Amino acid sequence: MTIQFNFHPEKAVEAAALFLKLHGKPMNYLGLLKLLYMADRIALERLEQPISGDRYVSMDRGPVLSAVYDLIKGNKVDGAEDVWSKYISSRSNYEVSLLNDPGVDELCEDEIDIIKQVYQEKGHFDRFDLVEITHLFPEWQNPNGSAIPIFVEDILQKVGKTNDEIEEIRKEAEREAYLDLVLND
Repeated sequence: MTIQFNFHPEKAVEAAALFLKLHGKPMNYLGLLKLLYMADRIALERLEQPISGDRYVSMDRGPVLSAVYDLIKGNKVDGAEDVWSKYISSRSNYEVSLLNDPGVDELCEDEIDIIKQVYQEKGHFDRFDLVEITHLFPEWQNPNGSAIPIFVEDILQKVGKTNDEIEEIRKEAEREAYLDLVLND
């Protein structure tokens, strides 16, 4: 069974909004998707869980957070589109902009630090440079016009987690999914 974290739209919105605040102006959606992926990847390495809980796919222009990409395109994602559209506009010239500040109440300090680090190191790069950087991640596969799932286990392995560590992360993800189900039922 593959590791699947629950998607947290509020955290995804707060992470995207923090990148946009740090940028200080609208950002090309492709660049934002790459920065969000990098932040989730680092969170998996350091915190053993992602910030967003999204699913990942390899696309021609690199890894993408699937639900966030759908939200940017204006698609429905289990009610998350209401949260997204309240704070982030993604309708003009392939750019996303901040409509309202959602704050950072859902993000922990470590997640905020990761987002700030990613922006400090990579936020000044052009979107196509970010694409090239993400093409270097060993979990990315060229889908040749399609989309190929990237499994959390593959990311964890590529960032240096052992099989035992990956198994513990799987168990923790299952416990969290169960608790989310019970508490939100």
